[in-house]
Amino acid sequence: MDPIFEGFKKAYEEGNGYDLSMTLSPVDPEDEPDRLYKFFRSTNFSQVKKDFQYRILYDSATPFKLPAEEGNGWVEVYLAYWKAVGDILNAENAPKSNAKASWTKVYDSWKEMTNALIRGYTNCGFEAWTVPCLYVAGKYMRIFAIKADEATGASTGSANNFQDDFNPEAEKNEKLEDAARQLNRIFQICLSDRAPLEESRKWGIYNIINLLFKTYFKLNSISLSKNILKAIQAYRGDMPTLDAFPKAHQVTFKYYVGVIYFLEENYEESEKHLTEAWQMCHKDAIRNKELILTYLIPCHLLTTHTLPTLALLSPYPRLQELFLPLSLCIKKGDLSGFDAALVAGEDEFVKRRIYLTLERGRDIALRNLLRKVFIAGGFEEAKDANTPPVRRTRIPVAEFGAAISLGSNETMDSDEVECLLANMIYKNLMKGYIARERGIVVLSKGGAFPGTGV
Repeated sequence: MDPIFEGFKKAYEEGNGYDLSMTLSPVDPEDEPDRLYKFFRSTNFSQVKKDFQYRILYDSATPFKLPAEEGNGWVEVYLAYWKAVGDILNAENAPKSNAKASWTKVYDSWKEMTNALIRGYTNCGFEAWTVPCLYVAGKYMRIFAIKADEATGASTGSANNFQDDFNPEAEKNEKLEDAARQLNRIFQICLSDRAPLEESRKWGIYNIINLLFKTYFKLNSISLSKNILKAIQAYRGDMPTLDAFPKAHQVTFKYYVGVIYFLEENYEESEKHLTEAWQMCHKDAIRNKELILTYLIPCHLLTTHTLPTLALLSPYPRLQELFLPLSLCIKKGDLSGFDAALVAGEDEFVKRRIYLTLERGRDIALRNLLRKVFIAGGFEEAKDANTPPVRRTRIPVAEFGAAISLGSNETMDSDEVECLLANMIYKNLMKGYIARERGIVVLSKGGAFPGTGV
């Protein structure tokens, strides 16, 4: 047990919350792969409390001293941690047939350790600099809850899947739902701290919020995330500004807020938050950048009608596979190709919740097709040799209809074509009007297709 408590005392003397939190990690450090096993085997159930009291409160070999109440609080935390470590070691070595009971026991014992920490903050005077211990407790409580639910067959997700922990098939996640309630308790403990900001637990708020977002997304309860945002807004005057928090907390928070706006179809706000997350994200955090781009690319498609470049997507093979076929079809105005690419990636698009947004990209593909017809129409005959050429702005509906039929591999009658053209004008993708009695579309001479240069 010596490395654990030596680390505890050293971190306490230095006031280093992150080092302190590492003494509560349920994962062996790389340089000491059997630390958890040695820690658990260093004592037994009959002696563990006395041993830990001696190490934390009565060890005369070091000048380290804690107030009795605070010290006893940490004894309870490490006692619960020791029991959880034993359950973790058993679960890792348990046969598959016993996985359900093993990981459920791990979750319950880790939850007890988390509750001991919460009691430490509410009753035993744990200082605010130790808040990273709550980060570790919350992070692994969520992971153990997912493993327990998976072992019971109640969850189809994975604790470490590539996307942002969204599980559209979630029906019954008993332990994960309980974990969300415990995380909410931690959130309230941080949010309601009335100590001066320099000594406040509020500095841990965004890390806990990000854990709650991940959990709510996994549970397919994204609406609950909005309650968190409302609570933050209500306490805004008593909170440090977001830019005062670590960048890792800021990036994750902005990403999830961007995704929430994306799912509400508020693409401008979503683009704003996702762009900030992208700009602040570490250059080597490839997976995080991929997650951000998954939503930022569809946002750009709808808000600015811009497509991702090959240079942007080159570090992300999965995003190339998803977006390049669609981008090429949109650029060429290939409607049938766009439909085929959308069908080919449908499962992945639905899984990532971007299918309906990308489907709207067909309007951009149609606009580009109609623009080609407009450009192919050439220029009107100049009445004066000195007059600059003006593009032909009266286009027969039949010409647009022929292009749409070729592009979509479907024969359309004039009413359907007029309906599509009217829709494009309504969405401000074309400027002009339809003269039905003459069977032509009269386009604006000053920018028939806004934003495209013609």
